[in-house]
Parts: sequence; structure tokens; C-alpha cells
Amino acid sequence: MYGAILGDIIGSPYEFDRGSKTKNFPLFSETSEFTDDTVMALAVAEALMDITPQSTDEQIRQRITFLMRFHGRRYPHAGYGVRFSRWLHSYHPKPYGSFGNGSAMRVAAAGWLFDDLETVLRMARLSSEVTHDHPEGIKGAQATAAAIFLARRGESKAAIRSYITKTFGYDLSRSCDEIRPTYHHVESCQETVPEAVTAFLEGCDFEDVIRTAVSLGGDCDTLTCIAGSIAEAFYGVPEELKQQCRSRLTPDLLAVLQRFDEAMQV
Repeated sequence: MYGAILGDIIGSPYEFDRGSKTKNFPLFSETSEFTDDTVMALAVAEALMDITPQSTDEQIRQRITFLMRFHGRRYPHAGYGVRFSRWLHSYHPKPYGSFGNGSAMRVAAAGWLFDDLETVLRMARLSSEVTHDHPEGIKGAQATAAAIFLARRGESKAAIRSYITKTFGYDLSRSCDEIRPTYHHVESCQETVPEAVTAFLEGCDFEDVIRTAVSLGGDCDTLTCIAGSIAEAFYGVPEELKQQCRSRLTPDLLAVLQRFDEAMQV
């Protein structure tokens, strides 16, 4: 969860192609702050911590919907897309066929909280379906959660690459140097998740993954959120970066993160 949040915070100043496509930049500045990625990732985490093994798919979707709307309304200016903002404030929220990368940036908890891949994929699907029920939206969430699960289970990068390619059909053949020159701000899963996974695959440690993801440009708070969530599962996160993360959260969001930490220690 720290990896997702740090990716969001560190990438936030460079969103909308505001970076210079380099890995040499200050990790934190006065404008490094959490966005909707963090709010929604923690909302989904809280929802998944609330469910029981007996919870039905519909009960899980309802809990995810409730907490995404609860936290989202507490942070109305966190940077939501137009359609998602309408969903947050609708009297009767319904999924709206999105394949945006929001489904992948909020799914990290699904990769951590469950001990078998089938359940991980189910929870990723449910967390996506409440808004992003397009097959590509669901695929982006499941690919991200699966990569996190495989990484934390100690699978090699080669094995993770193979699984993501074969299962989800993403093209992971391009290098970051090939992606970077023409990559631009785009908010679909199809053009964010493969790039985020590639940044993870090329990075040599947690911080290097973060820097590599930011250097690609585009919607780089979300791209780096996704890459960082996988990198944490593979490399872990240095304690000094965890402290930076906690210091930039509000008390209510920090409480969810601390609860997640406790759940992972059980």
C-alpha cells in the first residue's frame, strides 16, 4: 500500500506531462501530495478489510461502493475524472463502462490481503466493476493485483512478465527507452498498465522503479502509483520513504493505512 501511495505522491507534480522525462528529479517537493489515487486505494483497502469469507459478490461491491463514496466525498478536490465525480455524487451510483486507469490505481489491497490468486482476481474484478465494468477496466485491475500477488510470493520478474503477457495479453516487449519519447498523458488501462509494469520490470530497486515510472511522463501519478504498488511487493519500501508517506496523509487516511499495516502483520 505504501508503494501505491508513494507513487501517487511522488508522481503528482509531474502529471499532465509536466515533467522533463528524466529520472533525475527531487522525490519530494512542496507540490508532492496525494490525489484521488490514494483516496480510492485506501477506500478499497478498507472495504476489503471489512468483508468476511462469507461475503457475497454483491455485498462486497456494496461495501466498496459505500467506502469509495464516503472517502471520495471527504476529498472532493482530489482530482477525480468527470464521470467518476458524477458517480460519487449520484443518488443511485451505477457502473458506467469505463476502461480508465482508475481501476488499476486503486486495486493494490486486493494483491496483498488474500492468499490465493483466484481470490485476488475476484476481488480485483469486484473493485473494478462498481465503476469500471468495461472488460479492459477489469483486466487492468486484475493484471495489477496479480502482479502484486506474484511479486509478494517471491516470483521472478521473468515469471511475472510471462504471466501478465499470457493471461492478459499486454505487450511488455517495449523498453522504457522505446516508450518514453512518444508517451503522453492518457488515462486508459490499455495505455497505462503495460507501461507501469514495464517500469517495474526495468527498475533495480523500489526508488528506481518510481523514478523510471515518472520519467515516462503522461498520467504519471497513476502510472507511478501502479508501478510502485508492484515494486513494494517485490522490493519492499525503505522506512524513510514510509515515514515520508505517513507524514503526507491526513489523520483519517493514515488510520486506514495503519489498519492495513496491522492486517498484514497478523
